[in-house]
Amino acid sequence: MLASIRSATILGARGHPVEVEVHVAKGLPTFSMLGLPDESCREARDRVRAAIVSSGVPWPDKKIIVNLAPPTHRKTGSGLDLAIAVGLLVAFEQIPADAVSGLCFLGELGLDGTVRRVPGIAPMVGVRPDDDWVVPHDGLAEARVVGRGLIRPVAKLDRLIEALTGASSWPEYDGASAAAPVAPDPEVHDLADVKGQPTARLALEVAAAGGHHLLFVGPPGSGKTMLAKRLPGLLPDLTPDIALETTMIHSAAGVPLPATGLVMRPPFRAPHHSSSPPSLVGGGSHSLKPGEISLAHGGVLFLDELGQFPGRAVDGLREALEEGRIMVGRAEAERVPLPARFQLVAATNPCPCGGGGEPGACECDERARQRYIGKISGPILDRFDLRVVVRRPPVDDLFDAAPAESSVEVGARVAMARRRAIERAGVLNAQLDEAVIAEHARLTVAAEEALRLEVERGRLTARGMHRIRRVARTLADLAGGGDLIDVDHVATALGMRSRVGHSGVRQAA
Repeated sequence: MLASIRSATILGARGHPVEVEVHVAKGLPTFSMLGLPDESCREARDRVRAAIVSSGVPWPDKKIIVNLAPPTHRKTGSGLDLAIAVGLLVAFEQIPADAVSGLCFLGELGLDGTVRRVPGIAPMVGVRPDDDWVVPHDGLAEARVVGRGLIRPVAKLDRLIEALTGASSWPEYDGASAAAPVAPDPEVHDLADVKGQPTARLALEVAAAGGHHLLFVGPPGSGKTMLAKRLPGLLPDLTPDIALETTMIHSAAGVPLPATGLVMRPPFRAPHHSSSPPSLVGGGSHSLKPGEISLAHGGVLFLDELGQFPGRAVDGLREALEEGRIMVGRAEAERVPLPARFQLVAATNPCPCGGGGEPGACECDERARQRYIGKISGPILDRFDLRVVVRRPPVDDLFDAAPAESSVEVGARVAMARRRAIERAGVLNAQLDEAVIAEHARLTVAAEEALRLEVERGRLTARGMHRIRRVARTLADLAGGGDLIDVDHVATALGMRSRVGHSGVRQAA
């Protein structure tokens, strides 16, 4: 008897359709699995057999061949368990073949027949969005994010057999009794909590309004991390397309989703500096999984102590920063594109002891300071439109300062500036390329002369000039100005681009 069941597997953050073909015939009792299954997928032989027997169906002594088509890419994980079990039950003539016509199946099986959720339900259902799917009962909300057909949740294999044979109706889903792990509500970080730091606060506002990458340089206790955590609160909700992409990525990585199943707020990812290159950019030895830069898609990636990250890991961000995606390839797998359009915020101490930002507080010699900052490569430093020196706030600011603006107030200006940029050029200012920057970031005569002087003195390269121009365009949008960028905006943009390199850290001229 031959049966064919539709399902899907996952590679990177994308689903791939799979046809589970089952052939049962007389012969020496064996169970063979073809079609490039990985080790966890190959173990389905024992899980499926135990689940079927536990569901009250006898296991025949026959030759069984399961083929996972197409055989061009590796099948990973345990998500094909349910499809394999249903295919076997059809081939065993326990379920009518017409009962599974038009249905797709997805889920892992426990030895007692329990149907369990697996990572990647959203992208796997999304590869066949118009079909009807049978999914684990606690994956219903995730499947409904992308599925346009009928989604049927099940909790046990025996209940599924009864529903497919007509012995009982399809089980009703009870969201209260079988809910998937839900991501906790993001912690609210209000910009009003930041005391003093007017330049750093402005830089954060500019970064949010224009999508600019931001580097904070300052001693411990100056508020770098505190500031970075408040950037997502200034950003608007994700657009529908980006929200869906981000949800797919989080689903593929097994990250808990919101109760609605759809990620609507910009994510904030802060990996530790000991993270390996694959954990940052994605990949892995056995299966290609999204890394931190993809999990930050649509939101913020914060790298604290940037110089402590492995050089290879940080340099691996360059493609994502330029292209908004990363291509991950392995010898035994096809090249997989992973979305990775994020806003990079980084922080670093100015020297090993951390006191280099305060007069007379540094205990390091010049060589130690140069070596410490020199760990950050020039190409990465060049990607930061904003490089701001942050100093410890004065005591008066900590105790006697007037209440600062909240994230709601600043976020309103940010939303208005972002709207102006998109209406004018279709993209945020940080994404303006050299071909259109002259059209959308026009300068007054005085502003152009100020920029020309910086280039002539060798303090700005051509690329740096364009970055200053983009930041100045954002400052003009925040001020509600017209089409022209004036000299004050250029001067402020230059003041928020400190020179960081092998000669140490100093404020820009």
